[in-house]
Amino acid sequence: MDATLKDRIPISEPDLSGKELEYAAECVRSGWISSLGAYVTRFESSFASFCGARHGVATANGTAAIHLALVALGIKPGDEVIVPTLTFVASANAVTYTGARPVFADSDAATWTISPQDIERKIGPRTRAVLVVHLYGHPVDMAPILDIARKHKLWVIEDAAEAHGTEYRGRRVGNLGDVGTFSFYGNKTITTGEGGMIVTDDDNLRARLTLLRDQAMSPERRYWHDEIGFNYRLTNLQAAIGVAQLERIETFLARKRAIARCYADLLADVPGLTLAPEAPWAKSSFWMYTVLVEDGFPLDRDRLAAHLAEQGIDTRPVFHPMHTLPPYRAAGPFPVAENLARRGINLPSSVRLTDAQIQRVAGAIRSAR
Repeated sequence: MDATLKDRIPISEPDLSGKELEYAAECVRSGWISSLGAYVTRFESSFASFCGARHGVATANGTAAIHLALVALGIKPGDEVIVPTLTFVASANAVTYTGARPVFADSDAATWTISPQDIERKIGPRTRAVLVVHLYGHPVDMAPILDIARKHKLWVIEDAAEAHGTEYRGRRVGNLGDVGTFSFYGNKTITTGEGGMIVTDDDNLRARLTLLRDQAMSPERRYWHDEIGFNYRLTNLQAAIGVAQLERIETFLARKRAIARCYADLLADVPGLTLAPEAPWAKSSFWMYTVLVEDGFPLDRDRLAAHLAEQGIDTRPVFHPMHTLPPYRAAGPFPVAENLARRGINLPSSVRLTDAQIQRVAGAIRSAR
């Protein structure tokens, strides 16, 4: 059937049907639309509480959140930070902004997140931190990584951009290491359009993050700057949308898990598909429902994506490993990450996705020849 005659199923779209418009209009009426305003502090405190953290520091986007966290922790030129090779490029870019060098680690075959064993292999005399990524909503196995970090006196930064509400052994991610960062881009579980957040329990780190975020202007002497800072602020307008989104996050998370169960039920008996993992100690938020297209499936990953596109169904390939990208090309081996990248495909995962649409996606996959 011609895809133009059918309703297209997007890979993701936000649900803005709550109080987003009401709160944003309140900002406009009051005139508080920039980075000063009650919604910013309300969003920071509410999101930190959701993560089980004491402090939240809102930022312009998720990449800014990572960069700011690294700078506040003292990461500098000549340092090395271990990063998973299989993630979005922002993780490595933020390390590079500090002048430090990202050192890539392979993925774990069971969770698809960074391998604790490969982290330990990659530690050198200049290693100062490990940046873990809770990929596609599944948490990293944090306990062995925290043990490694304590042993080698390393910072642990959690990139939880894709993992709002994800749980590791009963605790929400973002507050398991020294600092956690989040993104609120339009395709995330909750969104502010663009935007980010840093969460931490450390009072001194929170003060440092806030100072650097606001051009490092002295809190005692206005327009006095003792060092170079950044303009990484979130606007009150964006925070207002974030507050409205956060009011419904438990509903969104429940829907994400229901979508994952539906996909798993409909695709469980399809030969040649490996379904999204969830470790016994994990509660995934299933930000993107991802499957691997193995040799036993009739089509390879790219041909399956083309087949689904013809049916009016949007998909995304799993990220290219960063060690294969021109700015970061590095020798391997990274066999697990390369296999996941070659075979992985993200299926439509929006909280607005209906059961009928999931059935249509599953039916299109099952009909592939």
